[in-house]
Amino acid sequence: MFCEKAIELIRELQRNSEGQLPAFNEDGLRQILQEMEALYEQNQADVNKAKSAARSDLIPSIKLRHCCLLRNQRCIMAYLYDRLLRIRALRWEYGSVLPANVRFHMSAEEVQWFSQYKKSLASFMRSLGGGAGLDITQDMKPPKSLYIQVRCLKDHGEFEIDDGTVILLKKNSQHFLPRWKCEQLIRQGVLEHVVS
Repeated sequence: MFCEKAIELIRELQRNSEGQLPAFNEDGLRQILQEMEALYEQNQADVNKAKSAARSDLIPSIKLRHCCLLRNQRCIMAYLYDRLLRIRALRWEYGSVLPANVRFHMSAEEVQWFSQYKKSLASFMRSLGGGAGLDITQDMKPPKSLYIQVRCLKDHGEFEIDDGTVILLKKNSQHFLPRWKCEQLIRQGVLEHVVS
């Protein structure tokens, strides 16, 4: 049946939750493109027959195949656009360095797009704040306090805060740190916010 592979591609995205990025389905895309190529060639042959022999009985099948081509095209565009939206959201969630398990699910073109998006966002952030720059990815939710209690989930090494104090982040150690300095480490899974 026409367009089944394209619909399966969309369902694959729906099966994954909003924050997850499924593996890039290159085989599925290739099969859809092959189906589109076959539909296009059939249409070209039927259009030539309809023109040369004045066969109007071929027009409904030509229209059907053309609608299938358009539907496959829309499904592919929706699949790729949804993946880009998820990758863009991952930049805001994880920061400029994605975990290896997330990068593994991306195609080479998506990795390149992520790199360009990361550079564009960094350039924009440098232009804010009167030339001094402003990190707009830090406070995703308004903070209730400027300092928070955090627990270190894994050894991270030395961590310097604004006043020059160097803190050694060892596994299971707890610290009272400025929120904005440790939000990125919380998102990366190095620190955990301790709610008292």
